[in-house]
Amino acid sequence: MRKAIIIGASSGIGLELARRMYAKGYAVGLAGRRVELLKGLQKELQGRSYVKRIDVADPSAMDQLKELIAEMGGADVVIVSSGTGFINPGLEWGKEKETIDVNVSGFAAMANVAFEYFRGRGSGHLVGISSIAAIRGGGEAPAYNASKAFASNYLEGLRQKAGKLKLPITVTDIQPGFVDTAMAQGEGLFWVAPARKAARQIFSAIEKKKSHAYVTKRWRLIAWLLKLIPGRLYCKL
Repeated sequence: MRKAIIIGASSGIGLELARRMYAKGYAVGLAGRRVELLKGLQKELQGRSYVKRIDVADPSAMDQLKELIAEMGGADVVIVSSGTGFINPGLEWGKEKETIDVNVSGFAAMANVAFEYFRGRGSGHLVGISSIAAIRGGGEAPAYNASKAFASNYLEGLRQKAGKLKLPITVTDIQPGFVDTAMAQGEGLFWVAPARKAARQIFSAIEKKKSHAYVTKRWRLIAWLLKLIPGRLYCKL
């Protein structure tokens, strides 16, 4: 039986991914801060699941993930879906710092544990949920966009490391556009995908062992446009 750990399984994309992977026969490790929600999901799934409280921003998170891997008897896939973000035009430092603590330090800590576990095991699959926001900076949410750029870059570095080690460790960078979760904030949202649809496409990318995927697929057009816009013009938008 294949085993997957979803960090950030209490809501949004992580929740729907946990449901999807369980339905496809995986044993699932459900990790996140809100244990009561994780236990509710575990009760819904009725078996083949483990619950672990992990706050990725807490210094103990790395040890907690190692414990969950041990409790499950190993893991084939580790998905880092935890994240936060704020519309923060006033640059309130508390919001910026929380975003960095979770999306940068916390993300890297979880990815580090997963990669080191897979290196010792000799194989595995690390999946990180980044964002289309990783492509360019954002004046309304500077820390969020920058944190997602970090996540995508960190995953690419680990992918390169796996290649140099000549180990079959797959590293997948998922860059969603707008998804109907609490993270979708602000005005002018478009192409907002239901979390279930996003999870379905992410699962497909995992099964195909892709190195990168936009979710939903049509967001590749927006990504292409974002990369084409000159910096001088972009700063006026």
